Amino acid sequence: MLHSPESNSVHALPTILIVDDDSTARYGMRRALEGRYLIVEAESAAAARKVMVGEAPHLILLDIEMPEESGLDFLRELKAQPTSPAVIMNTAYGSEKIAVEAMKSGAYDYLSKPFEVDELRMVVERALEHLTLAEENLRLKRQLISEGQFGAMIGSSRVMRELFDLANRIAQAEVTVLIQGESGTGKELLATELHRRSNRGKGPFVALNCAALPEHLIESELFGYEKGAFTGATATKRGKFELAHGGVLFLDEVGDMSLSTQAKLLRVLETRRVERLGGTTSQEVDVRIISATNKDLAAEIAKQAFREDLYYRLRVVQLRVPPLREHPEDLPLLVEQFCRMLGEKHHRPKPMVSKEAMELLQQAEWKGNVRELKNGLESAIVMSRGDALLPEDFPPDSLRATVGWHEASANADFLAVADYREARRQFEIAYIKGKLAEHSGNITRTAAAIGLHRQSLQEKLRELGIQAEKN
Repeated sequence: MLHSPESNSVHALPTILIVDDDSTARYGMRRALEGRYLIVEAESAAAARKVMVGEAPHLILLDIEMPEESGLDFLRELKAQPTSPAVIMNTAYGSEKIAVEAMKSGAYDYLSKPFEVDELRMVVERALEHLTLAEENLRLKRQLISEGQFGAMIGSSRVMRELFDLANRIAQAEVTVLIQGESGTGKELLATELHRRSNRGKGPFVALNCAALPEHLIESELFGYEKGAFTGATATKRGKFELAHGGVLFLDEVGDMSLSTQAKLLRVLETRRVERLGGTTSQEVDVRIISATNKDLAAEIAKQAFREDLYYRLRVVQLRVPPLREHPEDLPLLVEQFCRMLGEKHHRPKPMVSKEAMELLQQAEWKGNVRELKNGLESAIVMSRGDALLPEDFPPDSLRATVGWHEASANADFLAVADYREARRQFEIAYIKGKLAEHSGNITRTAAAIGLHRQSLQEKLRELGIQAEKN
């Protein structure tokens, strides 16, 4: 594990590590930079690893062509770590193509030998400025995590903060990630933010839902096909692997992939090469894989429905997104966020949630997790007639697991009603009658308890034909 440059506080000057097998080249770079920076040297990647045990360089000047181990391989090793210094590659004249490949692997820039002293100093200065900005960005991201936010995901509970912290630490590592979680927990949001924070953040993010397509279409989507490969293949099509080159391929619901497709996916992961359907040649692809599933893949392996070797390929690091029922303390925060977002979407002031509705929301099971909560709130906002969301504004099944729902539904048959409006009317009758009974028919106390003005409740009683005590 590399030390973070942030921890290198014993030196007043930034530390630069020069890695080059040519002692003359190292001497020239040292003379050009010493006095402005603290310089350490290594003649190989192996020697650099030893130096980095005691030093945490901010920047590495790394030669591409070294006899024992190439600088490109060492670069990839560095960038696979959660934190790594900035890297400038040094390459011989005419090797710009390799240098461009190095930048795709995470290098900040490259210099072609021989280079001018002023050019070296300028590129080093720019790289360190970039590193300073990146560190400030990282600090701000950590602050957001401490406040309970990771991209579009929010949650201040301990379990969500732990998830955000772990995800942030592995985002920049070139490791394959498996995200496990129930439907509606936010697996794709997590994958998207992992990509955005990674070294591949400027590259493509390509998603494929493995549960939404039949087997033969998944393969053509993943690998692409040549013209004439099958009936209907009237033109060549690039697959998701090709489209994701230099970025991330997100395989959603990977547990629904057939065994035959799993075998082909495993081969691509092993060889890093893909062949289009109907093709005769393969091409190299540089793709980071993030996959997600709502299934227990260990159980699927036991049932021989999922390949064990593929499982270990996909699960280098595993993240588990907890269901909403495991962090109910985050529900008010989620409700607040969704009300703001959905109010803007539907061009309405941010709606408030009545005390009664919030209590019922907090008692619900939310089997569809955060997605179900969001959809229920959106329906309520659209259906609401006032400034506050009331229990009757929500779809009949949104509050199905609450105490209030069971009390109301005990004497109602609206679950069997096909028409939504009639079902809602019957629910409102049952709900209001129940609340009136709890307050001995007193309209004033009932209205206060359910978050309505007394006059609004009286109008609702007349609309529904409910007889109550006149106060």
